[in-house]
Amino acid sequence: MNQKELNELRRRFRLDRSGISRVYGCYVNSAGEIVSRIDVSLGLMPQEEQEMYLKLLKKSLTGTLGKNLIDIEFSTQQVMEGEEHRLLQKLRSEIEDEEAREALYQRILEHIDMGDSSYLILLAADAYDVPYRGRDDELQDDVSDQVFRYLVCSICPIKSPTLALRYFHEENQFHGCSTGDVVSAPEVGFLFPAFDDRTANLYNALFYSKNPAQIHQEVIDGVFCVEPPMSAPEQKDVFDNTLSDTLGSACSYDVVQAVHEQIRERILEHKESKDPEPLDLSVSEVGAMLLDSGVPDQQVEEFRQECRRQYGEDVPLVPANIIDSKKFEICTPEVKISVSPEHSYLIETRIIDGRKYLLVPADGVVEVNGIGVTISEEQLPAECPVG
Repeated sequence: MNQKELNELRRRFRLDRSGISRVYGCYVNSAGEIVSRIDVSLGLMPQEEQEMYLKLLKKSLTGTLGKNLIDIEFSTQQVMEGEEHRLLQKLRSEIEDEEAREALYQRILEHIDMGDSSYLILLAADAYDVPYRGRDDELQDDVSDQVFRYLVCSICPIKSPTLALRYFHEENQFHGCSTGDVVSAPEVGFLFPAFDDRTANLYNALFYSKNPAQIHQEVIDGVFCVEPPMSAPEQKDVFDNTLSDTLGSACSYDVVQAVHEQIRERILEHKESKDPEPLDLSVSEVGAMLLDSGVPDQQVEEFRQECRRQYGEDVPLVPANIIDSKKFEICTPEVKISVSPEHSYLIETRIIDGRKYLLVPADGVVEVNGIGVTISEEQLPAECPVG
């Protein structure tokens, strides 16, 4: 799915557009036991409650593609005869089937790790008359040639009651009262099937994780029965370690700075182009950046081979997951330097009297703990050029 397709679906979760008529679910306590079940009609609720339910379901479609929202890919065998795929297919078309809902609840609660928190599982299905998109890229709501049937699931932690002061108008007084159990924004969720090319892709689902560093791989394994993908932090760790280990002494400050800058430029160009397709980067392209930075062919080839081994053959890298385009940091055991990425080229490395230094230009205003200070020429080493 790309960003435009995702946005199109997210707009469905409004009272004037949603085709969701009922919401199902169950309340699971901290011991992993279902204590109550939900089967409610949105049309019979007050408007405020309808909006709350739709908001919780919509939250499972928020975040960044490739980071919070991860593609789940089924094998051909799973699509043809997999029990897990058959269950999801059943629910997207017949969510009123109680036995199918219970089967999904059990798959989730048998695998999910929510710590000591109780949680709420919410399920809903929608049938979207996909409007025709004209040559001018405008949607024609009155023209549709297909219906996209999908299932959305949100798994929301429950906050324990807290005591707070509340104002009682009839008494003109404040009294302590409990907030009761409160449903938080989803921690995990998914959409099935994926909405690729504005049509159903039964070979894919979109999995949501509020925290990219904790993608709840146990849920992916329990519900989809596929190998969990790398989380965004894992992708960065693998990239950093591979770069350092395979380049060895060639992994200099200048090389890392140059690669970071080239990847950052790709991210900025993609953002400015407003291309809805997610940006990816091949291992070969990163290898070319290394060659341009003066890294020997042998180390570059070792880098490529290790990336393919770690990420998978022909698996593209997600630039936003392997660098932080908004930050550039240099750390030593004693000092941390943060500089805006566009000015990272200003930092220099130098050896003075046998010691290694990082040189930071200080031509303009210099402050120490908010206090403006001066740097005189007498304070600079003779070997260090002024300016």
